[in-house]
Amino acid sequence: MKKIKFGLIGCGRISVKHLAVLKELSQVAEITAVSDIDPSRLKKVVEQTGARGYLDFREMISKETLDVASILTWSGNHASIALECASKVPNLIVEKPMALRLRDADDLIEKCVRSGTRLFIVKQNRYNPPVVMLKKAVEECRFGRLILGTVRVRWCRPAEYYKQDSWRGTWAMDGGVLTNQASHHIDLLTWVFGPVDSVFAKTGTFLAPVETEDTGVAILKFRSGALGVIEATTCARPKDLEGSISVLGEKGSVEIAGFAVNQVRTWSFVETRPEDQTITAQSTNPPNVYGFGHHDFMKDVIKCVSENRPSMIDGLEGRRSLELISAIYESVEKNQEIPLVFTPQRCRLGESSEANQKSRGQS
Repeated sequence: MKKIKFGLIGCGRISVKHLAVLKELSQVAEITAVSDIDPSRLKKVVEQTGARGYLDFREMISKETLDVASILTWSGNHASIALECASKVPNLIVEKPMALRLRDADDLIEKCVRSGTRLFIVKQNRYNPPVVMLKKAVEECRFGRLILGTVRVRWCRPAEYYKQDSWRGTWAMDGGVLTNQASHHIDLLTWVFGPVDSVFAKTGTFLAPVETEDTGVAILKFRSGALGVIEATTCARPKDLEGSISVLGEKGSVEIAGFAVNQVRTWSFVETRPEDQTITAQSTNPPNVYGFGHHDFMKDVIKCVSENRPSMIDGLEGRRSLELISAIYESVEKNQEIPLVFTPQRCRLGESSEANQKSRGQS
């Protein structure tokens, strides 16, 4: 099979995971070009991969014939870079979140549709074996009526983490724990439970030297009538504790925990099946919070590109969790329950400091 040619835009923290996965998949994929605005960081990846290096991604996508461009920069410019790439590269991978502002996500989705660009949003936890089994159990109605869903992110991010880059923890370029660390878990909750009807939330900044939140909680009401809870913090000390999802229904309960939604803690149904006895074998033990899902995500991308079929996690799927996160921030600013669908008015995510000050001055 012809190898799929990848170009990476951004050689920072998350690129390490993408580089490792593409190396594992070298029989079907190759990195032909990389781009980063930091010369030293770019040089390191060029030497590691043998790919051609560019300080400007625009030059890279104009000179290279790429099958896939992976956008791995900081959150605040995912959408703007993807918009420039959409008409020039046939397939785009965008790390989470796909955008910070809903209108930017909508612009990106529309442009990809118009240009025929296939869009993949990285939501690697959907590929965790225990999560795959959980989704299957929901689809087979093993829970009966869903009652309560909870996700918990209790991770440790010391002050040094935020000081690594000036964009971390800013409204304009990053967002807080809900946008950054917990976005994958929020995605899982909506993936399992479906559309959200309304949300009420509170956030706080306790230990992180940032302008956004390092801790947040939210109460959800799903369109189905089920309730949900989101709990997220980077204030766990001295190390990461858990990244988990629990699902309670009238006929069963499941909790997948570990620090990367990777270990089956509870798998219990009124109506048992033989495979329930071996469900714990689906647990994994990853070395860090990224887990192993990137590998299966990338395999799926390559298969979609090779077979010219749609992405499982496209722009509309990526938008769903972004809309909920935006509604959470809207709820915090207005101190009230926010219905979905909604138009952001006071949500500070993706806005400059000046815009935020103006917004907060309005009644």
